[in-house]
Amino acid sequence: MASQKDVKNRISSVRNIQKITRAMEMVAAARLRRAQQRIEALRPYAGAIRRMTRRTAEAVENIPNMPLLEEHEQVQRVGLLLVTGDRGLAGAFNSQIVRAGVRRAQELSEEGKEVVWYASGRRGVGSLRFRGRDVTGAYEGFTDRPAFPAARATAGDVATASVDGKVDRVEVIYNGYVSPLTQTVTNDVLLP
Repeated sequence: MASQKDVKNRISSVRNIQKITRAMEMVAAARLRRAQQRIEALRPYAGAIRRMTRRTAEAVENIPNMPLLEEHEQVQRVGLLLVTGDRGLAGAFNSQIVRAGVRRAQELSEEGKEVVWYASGRRGVGSLRFRGRDVTGAYEGFTDRPAFPAARATAGDVATASVDGKVDRVEVIYNGYVSPLTQTVTNDVLLP
């Protein structure tokens, strides 16, 4: 049986853990608020870039020799780009993307297509390698603070693979932000 001193020490320990947990919660809430503000600020730009890209693609349909925009008659190899985070402890955030990618790869395999894996974020790269998948393009270490050079490197590799004929189509799988508690796994065709 525990003595009175042991009980007091235990109570003190639990109170200290409560204080630490509250401090961690406040830090996480501040980070979430900043991330939400960045997302909201970037949404108009993302929409404008999508519209501009769509209009450009429609305008260049008549110009020959645009390999990034040419649809292949037969799609044999599909590149799947999974966009995950570098850190864990995010609930199902990363695992949903990986599961959706594996499901999509299964669908493509059943159609007789080969899958070429690309992954952005340590969690996606690690999960794919753990599952025995050969990751052609692994991009890690920048998802906390994404910057244009990292996105350019990823897009450049995927675009080069498309132009060189290593893949016939590229699909990107990511979590679309709805609210702090809701993200929807989204699969978009990136190229062509």
